[in-house]
Amino acid sequence: MVSTRLSRLEGHRRKFMAVIDDTPECSRAVHYAGMRAKNSNGGMVLLYVIADGDFQQWLGVEGIMRAEAREEAEATLARIAQTVRETIGIEPEMVIREGSATEQIYSLIEEDRDIAILVLAAGSAKDGPGPLVSSIAGKTAAFPIPVTVIPDSLTDAEIDALS
Repeated sequence: MVSTRLSRLEGHRRKFMAVIDDTPECSRAVHYAGMRAKNSNGGMVLLYVIADGDFQQWLGVEGIMRAEAREEAEATLARIAQTVRETIGIEPEMVIREGSATEQIYSLIEEDRDIAILVLAAGSAKDGPGPLVSSIAGKTAAFPIPVTVIPDSLTDAEIDALS
């Protein structure tokens, strides 16, 4: 059970969270979350999760690999945040976590009680909507907040009209 959301209380505002990864559909989720945040006077959170399993087989160089992964995460978030600033005109919050993506999403939702909606984008590949959407979709009945899944085929103009 997740803690009660605070986004409707005085001094709080509803936040839309998009998970940043290397999938092509990620930009759809970011654009929709940003537009919803802007149009509802809310906030936006960009979450980048570094998979912790990437470092376990290389114990001798674990520290170097972690630092490189962190640098890559920071650079990716900075680039996406700049795009959000330029195209949507809002300032997103940026969060970097390490571990399982699903666990870190749950953890951040529990910690930041203003996060009220998770925005994901479905991929258009033949093998399914993407690993994150697939992992969350199986848990939607028990998921702590609403999840919005954006089709990969939508253009920015179509997303703007929907948000």
